[in-house]
Amino acid sequence: MTILSEQKAKALLSKVIAFSKADECECNLDGTLGGNIRYARNTVSTAGEESDLVLAVQSTFGKRTGVATINEFDDASLQKVVRRSEELAKLAPENDEHMPVFGKQKYVESKTYFKSTADVTPEFRAQAAEDSIVPSKKNKLVASGFLEETVGFSAIMNNKGLFAYNQATDVDFSVTIRTEDGKGSGWATRNYSDVKLLDTAEASKIAITKSKNSVDAKAMEPGKYTVILEPAASVGLLGNMVNNFGQRSADEGRSFLSYKPKEGEDPEKAPKNRLGEKMFDERVNIYTDPQHPIAPTAPFEGNGYPRKHTDWIKNGKVVNMPNSPYWAKKTGVDYIPGGGNIIMDGGNESLEDMIKNTRRGILVTRLWYIRSLDPQTLLYTGLTRDGTFYIENGKIKYPIKNFRFNESPIVMLNNIEALGEPQRINGNMIPPMKVRDFTFSSLSDAV
Repeated sequence: MTILSEQKAKALLSKVIAFSKADECECNLDGTLGGNIRYARNTVSTAGEESDLVLAVQSTFGKRTGVATINEFDDASLQKVVRRSEELAKLAPENDEHMPVFGKQKYVESKTYFKSTADVTPEFRAQAAEDSIVPSKKNKLVASGFLEETVGFSAIMNNKGLFAYNQATDVDFSVTIRTEDGKGSGWATRNYSDVKLLDTAEASKIAITKSKNSVDAKAMEPGKYTVILEPAASVGLLGNMVNNFGQRSADEGRSFLSYKPKEGEDPEKAPKNRLGEKMFDERVNIYTDPQHPIAPTAPFEGNGYPRKHTDWIKNGKVVNMPNSPYWAKKTGVDYIPGGGNIIMDGGNESLEDMIKNTRRGILVTRLWYIRSLDPQTLLYTGLTRDGTFYIENGKIKYPIKNFRFNESPIVMLNNIEALGEPQRINGNMIPPMKVRDFTFSSLSDAV
């Protein structure tokens, strides 16, 4: 029962809405069905499947709102959860920022569902794990990995005529392969909507190569280096940046996008944010697109508002900032929802070309344990991991010990030297990039 068709989801939510006595009633119905397999030390350790179906009912009287959830779906239970949400609404304080729910909307078509992924079997997962474990054993290495696929749906309905429904599939695979003595480590990840694109043997081959090549890493002095960042090395920094694009935090002076009045400028007449400013290299284009062919996402937000292609950075310029319906009304601008995927345009240089064209630099497989240092400059710290290599005169010379970095994606996106073809990672499309003057602050003994 966890995956309901659009017709059945609409019928169930219509029944819930009919039970409501509130001024506004909005219901969210979400179901997932998935399976997974985990292995460590070249042996499968766990495997299983899970399913869930949850209904959330939000009731509003005036400016008072209450929410209740349930995972039982007989009529008595549905009535119970509606009454409970109404009781909570009457007890809640008034919300001065309450905005009415949306009426009927139109949505673009987004191909987020693939039957191939929904049809994955335990046998398929076992074979995918075996395809990673066998080459690891042959190379006398130790593999640990996790494969998970899910099929899910989301449905939204309110008493103002809105109804939205979407099904989506997703498959995630990651593997860490180490030498038996633990001195070398390689890693790879893959993420798709269509499981037919997944090749665990190919991903593991990359991790194997990095594992073997990262043995006996040498220490290098911290400092500013030209770096080649694989997509997994930049996706965290880029995601944190886009998540901090909100208009309200900028208008209230809490963000890197807050406008700082110049000397002699009247603060009352100055803009509140940096919308329209060129802040990045002109090659930087970042946007959201629910219809992206490789990394699609649901065509609506959690409140039922439509998603569409939305540019955040165009030719290095900040062209849109997400906000809430309340803040959009307060500031007299259009409502622009955030969320969805992050798509960054790339270039035509391959990873091999970037290495070949680097006189002295560092190749970074991924960044890990990223933490914020300064929200006003978006300064972050974290560690390199699972394969960091020194490049000299166009060739990888030897592995180096991991670094701690202190860097801002704002600086990073102003120091671009080359971009490669975007790759899907964590539901986003991120290109490999070559960046100058990336700041490494200290060494780390972690592998």
